[in-house]
Amino acid sequence: MLHRFLKIHPNDNVLVALTDLKKGETIEYDGAQISLVDDVQAKHKFAQYVIAAGEEILMYGSLVGKAVFDIPRGGVLTTENVKHQVHGFTGKTKTIGWTAPDVSKWANRTFMGYHREDGQVGTANFWLVIPMVFCENRNVDILKQAFLDELGFGQRDVYKSYVSQLVDLYQSGNTEAIDTLTLQKTSAPVQKRVFENVDGIKFLTHEGGCGGIRQDSDMLCALLAGYIHHPNVAGATILSLGCQNAQVNILESKIKALNPNFNKPVIVLEQQKEGTEEELMSKAIRQTFLGLIEADKIKRQPAPLSKLSIGLECGGSDGFSGISANPAIGHTSDILVALGGKTVLSEFPELCGVEQELINRCETEESAERFVSLMRAYAKAAEAVGSGFDMNPSPGNIRDGLITDAIKSAGAAKKGGNSPIVDVLDYPEYVTKPGLNLLCTPGNDVECTTALVGSGTNIVLFTTGLGTPTGNPITPVIKISSNTKLAERMPDIIDIDTGPVISGEKTIEEMGEDVLDFIIEVASGRIEAKEKVLQQDDFIPWKRGVSL
Repeated sequence: MLHRFLKIHPNDNVLVALTDLKKGETIEYDGAQISLVDDVQAKHKFAQYVIAAGEEILMYGSLVGKAVFDIPRGGVLTTENVKHQVHGFTGKTKTIGWTAPDVSKWANRTFMGYHREDGQVGTANFWLVIPMVFCENRNVDILKQAFLDELGFGQRDVYKSYVSQLVDLYQSGNTEAIDTLTLQKTSAPVQKRVFENVDGIKFLTHEGGCGGIRQDSDMLCALLAGYIHHPNVAGATILSLGCQNAQVNILESKIKALNPNFNKPVIVLEQQKEGTEEELMSKAIRQTFLGLIEADKIKRQPAPLSKLSIGLECGGSDGFSGISANPAIGHTSDILVALGGKTVLSEFPELCGVEQELINRCETEESAERFVSLMRAYAKAAEAVGSGFDMNPSPGNIRDGLITDAIKSAGAAKKGGNSPIVDVLDYPEYVTKPGLNLLCTPGNDVECTTALVGSGTNIVLFTTGLGTPTGNPITPVIKISSNTKLAERMPDIIDIDTGPVISGEKTIEEMGEDVLDFIIEVASGRIEAKEKVLQQDDFIPWKRGVSL
């Protein structure tokens, strides 16, 4: 039976509407009658009893706001009557225990991955082409045009074909048919792939490398090093102009810091040394082709689930995200941690208000102190430019029930499950410790996904309540909807629907197990994530400084 509302935590003083509720309706909860004084849309919250002006508002058992003025019993929470409010945080005050889930059913499960010499295992096998500076973006685009179709990695441009058909109709005088011509979509490649064991060549253009502070160019080099070192990458072609801040020797030092014995093939070409564009491009094409021949010799082999490194992220969240999709992948995270895998929780602005719980989950004082330091520094940087974490919810978040950053954060943190936190990383550090890790990133969808992959995650779980078309060039990004309506409206984007949790058809634990089974299929190459079908190759490095 579909429940019409939910109380998330026993200590909460608000209820969540699971379906639209009408003004004047009387509902019963915990033996008391609540007459709704407002229409309450699904995903929004209403007061269980009178909440006086200045009184704390609790959700997920946490402080998420305070009442601006009296909110009557059955009154809906809005941006007008609720103000962002959270508790402060200090160092570690206690240790939170954890009982690992039973993982016996997965103990002998494997996925089919690409084994690298350094012990990492990839869920894909890509070749990268990377510019050291934005000046080389044009050359990278030329290489992209030269390679993709000829090697069978390109898709047929259905939109170009659609325009061509419209032109034909116009030029033939049949303009009446234009309005009824439908798009015939196909994802078929232009031709059969030349290299069967190579999943593609990916071209990571960006707007950095020069013109900003040196710290930004250093961080860009560290991020690119993470991508080159990544288990989903067989090798890389690097195009450098020569005079930029992001020098090749800085990139090489960052790679060596990740792996002193690094031995993947990396082709480095500097335009100011090579001479003409023709000389540069012909050399880049020839050497990259030879690199692809070597990459094609690597084949998928069985690997234990402990070799998975999973990124945990949300984007376009709604009022259901924190009670369906996020806790579901939180349970997936707990299972993988118990199996010896790595998981990474990101988006520090969306951990505002739950800091103390996360601090107390840190295994060491050092990790706890680093998290405190990073959170405070990030908040201070936001305030210095006239902003703050309280301004984090987007118009879409607010429209669908996340009216304060604290409410958004309390639900977002559920992606991290309940396991201990083994390490806290600053952007763009690489994850090395099995268990749950925290990574300092923005809440911005593409910047966050870019960072998670740069830190070594070979699968990203991306929950959404509104529908966000975000992907990554080298790592599968599995889209998980918080509600069934979204999954039905945007089936080309959504991979997994956790709406059955809202309807009561499945438990969070059952849904989390389903997610893990799906991960195994994607990691093995047996199922292609929707973002890979759509070629959503989003890549935006986080620029933390100013332009000079």
